[in-house]
Formats: sequence, structure tokens, C-alpha cells
Amino acid sequence: MLRAAGVGVGDEVVVPAFGNVEVAEAVVLAGALPVFADIDPVTYCLDAGAVAAVVTRRTAAVVAVHRFGRSADIARLHEIGQRHGLLVLEQGESEAPYDEIAQRRQRASYLDAKLKGVYTPDGGDGHTYQQYIVRVPGNGRPDRDAFARAVRARGVECRVPVKTPVHRLPEYRRCASLPETERAADETLALPVDASLTKRDMQRVVSACNALGGLLQPAF
Repeated sequence: MLRAAGVGVGDEVVVPAFGNVEVAEAVVLAGALPVFADIDPVTYCLDAGAVAAVVTRRTAAVVAVHRFGRSADIARLHEIGQRHGLLVLEQGESEAPYDEIAQRRQRASYLDAKLKGVYTPDGGDGHTYQQYIVRVPGNGRPDRDAFARAVRARGVECRVPVKTPVHRLPEYRRCASLPETERAADETLALPVDASLTKRDMQRVVSACNALGGLLQPAF
């Protein structure tokens, strides 16, 4: 799409650094330079204000990535695009059947009500819970990684959604100030919320996580 729009050598394309290395790769393949903007700490998608701050005369496009079942603020990004004459592209997530989304939301609601000691996700704006992302409070990555190991030891699968932001990878290393991206990479953890999980499975998730509450700083 970038090539078809005439984006190429000498152009800059604003992209997120919180995961999605394939987006930065696509920009490079088109001959352009990826420029990283920070994310919104609630949606984990590009923050429109951060995008506006990095736009230059060489900026040709913005690629907004929808993450974890939350949508980027496309309306505001299009406003910025119209103001500066930029192409605004979207990378979406695979669509799940409505009944599966409804079951994920049901399980997410259960976790929202039962989990203690972690920050649960904001469920606004039609969250479809492609992933259920919590934040582990405390000392950033050391506490989050210790929490993840302890939860796995209790038989609950969990994973770190973004281990290294793209702007920290050797081939894309930039001296960019992306505090929300860095914080999210250090604190976030994906807990299971699949439609196939039984009530007993969900109780096991809650029990494993809440058993660690005394080891961490309180989330509230």
C-alpha cells in the first residue's frame, strides 16, 4: 500500500515501536524511513499527539496499528493527516466471530472483578479482548518477569506481549523518547481469556495471580 501510494526514498512514515516490527520492515522495503511515535497507555495504539509531534516536511504517511482488541484513534489521526497532507493507513487484527468475542468479554469481565494486585485493561471503545493485557506494578520488568514465572509455575499460561520495542532492536535503533512504549514493554503481561476456557480455568488464573499479590506493590 505504501508503494502504491508513491511512498519511497526520502520519505518518512510514522509507526509505533510497541511491537509490530513487520510494519517498520514494510516501510524500509518501500525505501522510506520509519519514524517512531509513542503510544497511548490505555489502548497501546499510536497516540495522536505523539504522532503530531514527530511530523516533518518529509513525513508522507502514518501507519496506525490496532492492538489487543482496542482501536487506534483513527479520527484524530485522519485530522492530522488532512492537516499535513499525509496518508493514514491501518493495520487491523483478524476478526473473530461475534459469539467468540462475547465469550472473551464475559471472561474478561470475570477477571476484571476478581484480579487483585495488577492493573486490569480498560474495556472501553468496544474492546474485543484479542488479548487480555494487565500491567504488573512494582519495579518494571524485573517484577513483571518474576510475576510471569510464578504464574506459570502455578500452571497458568501467560506471555509478555512485547519483549523489546522496535526502536531498541539493532536494525532500527533510534534515540527516540518513547516513555509510554518503554513502560508498557516493561510492565505488560497477557493472561488467557480464550473463549475455550472453562470457569475452572478462569478460577485457576485468578487464584494464581492473586496468590502473588502480597509480593508486589498494590495496584490501587
